[in-house]
Amino acid sequence: MDVFGILSFIGGLAMFLFGMNVLSSGLEKVSGSRLQQTLGKMTSSKVKGVGLGMTVTAVIQSSSATTVMLVGFVNAGIMSLYQATNVIMGANIGTTVTGWITGLTGLDAEGFLLQFLKPANFSPLIALAGAILLMFGKGKKKDLGSIFLGFAVLMFGMTQMSDAMKPLSENETFRSLLLAFNNPLLGLIVGALFTAVIQSSSASIGILQAVAATNGLTYNMAIPIIMGQNIGTCVTALLSCIGAGKNAKRTAMVHLYFNLIGSTLFIGAYYAIKGIAPSLFPFADDVLTTFGIAVIHTVFNLLTTLVMLPMSRQLCRLAQWTIPEKKGETERVTRLDERFLATPSVAVQQCKAVIREMSGIAEESLTMALSFLEQYDPKSEEKLRKKEDLLDRFEDELGTYLVQLSSRELTEEESREVSKILHAIGDYERIGDHALNILYAAKEVFEKQIAFSGQAQNEIRVLAGAVGEIMQMTRKACDTEDLLLATRVEPLEQVIDDLKAEIKHRHIDRLQEGRCTIELGFVLNELLTNFERISDHCSNLAACMIQLHQHSLETHQYLNLLKYSGQEEFTENYREFHDRFPLPPSKEV
Repeated sequence: MDVFGILSFIGGLAMFLFGMNVLSSGLEKVSGSRLQQTLGKMTSSKVKGVGLGMTVTAVIQSSSATTVMLVGFVNAGIMSLYQATNVIMGANIGTTVTGWITGLTGLDAEGFLLQFLKPANFSPLIALAGAILLMFGKGKKKDLGSIFLGFAVLMFGMTQMSDAMKPLSENETFRSLLLAFNNPLLGLIVGALFTAVIQSSSASIGILQAVAATNGLTYNMAIPIIMGQNIGTCVTALLSCIGAGKNAKRTAMVHLYFNLIGSTLFIGAYYAIKGIAPSLFPFADDVLTTFGIAVIHTVFNLLTTLVMLPMSRQLCRLAQWTIPEKKGETERVTRLDERFLATPSVAVQQCKAVIREMSGIAEESLTMALSFLEQYDPKSEEKLRKKEDLLDRFEDELGTYLVQLSSRELTEEESREVSKILHAIGDYERIGDHALNILYAAKEVFEKQIAFSGQAQNEIRVLAGAVGEIMQMTRKACDTEDLLLATRVEPLEQVIDDLKAEIKHRHIDRLQEGRCTIELGFVLNELLTNFERISDHCSNLAACMIQLHQHSLETHQYLNLLKYSGQEEFTENYREFHDRFPLPPSKEV
């Protein structure tokens, strides 16, 4: 091989690695939230875990990506170590699909249909389709174009590597170098180191298939190399667990032990049987084909899974023994694991789970605060303060995480979700603040031993009921993404504004008649202000969800249009809520 041959191989390798990255990224975008939903359905069923791990990895074409996601899920407390162990086994089987795809470059057959299966013949059509979809398509079609182009580039790179390696089939120096791989230990080490460097067993298998195109590799040489490649791919998960919790590190160790034990057993059994009964492996010294590599890779992972699956709990215990518990050590669990940033579709789903938790805390805070207006409980005060502190922490952590996520390559739908969550976190945090202000108002009434008139108390109950209703409605609409329910929030917000104005007017009348004090007036005004602000934040949340769905107006423009355009639906909803929350007669009986 001359200098130009080397450059051709390097160019093919670059195209192959780039194509694999584009293909994997495109597949991940198309699968979107289903990745997280699929992996999130794990149960203690071993077969289901293996099946799902195999399916997800086959879809995204990367066992390393699946394993890194698992490390994040375990670190976030979404999945147990035992569940992750079963999925890891399935992921090792799923990654073998790539070897069968890249093995098409070695297809040697006659006939139009069989010739058409060769990548050099059908890849140009896929590349053309991908380019058209990428330039003129939108949303999922654009992502599909990325998949097609990634696949075509990968195949072009694979073909170029194979063509660059073919002249070496007549090179005696190269043949002598390959003979060194007859040493199993050397083959194991080289396979592990090379795969650890490029951090992809699929890419490493593809490169080995290109070497096989020289007809210089035998099954005897390739088996240890493939075993080493399976060990080397564990480096990605090991690196990803740096700084993670104990269970996340144990997940990475399970991946390593699975491949280490499997490779040891496979190589040990192969050479033991070969030594005792050589006739059982008559193909050992035969020239290896690209499909032969795919067969070895698949058989190894299938057999290893069959052997290790019954011992999955023992594999977990081995990882726990390696990473032991420490006395007094508490592990922090967070859904917002930085490992998910490498898989934006999963990271977005985690952010949605956190914002749903945040909305639940905000509603609980308001419900607790409103209960203090009826009966103040000093013992429960600290609980409300802790909820408000938790909302503050969520706002800081989720906001920071979303900024990091927004810098990643997101689909149009994922970008909308990130924008919606960014808008929502401030509203939920402020609702928690206003709930705390309601607590302070109730506490002032309790400590000063003052009381509203019966008339004022009834009016406050009506307004508090409306505020509780709008909070409940908003949370349900946002959590379930119910646009129809979201459109009912603004009419209720308008009713709350009208109730506040009427209660203020009635308070002034009572003040002039001497039936209320200025001191109680300050407390009442504080309550009314916080009630109104809470309903405003609910209105913002619902309007933002609708506006982002319609890809149209700014939130305030949308609200003004809704209120003043005389829409029949708005008017009907307003009348319904106006009738449901009537104030009592203005004079006490």
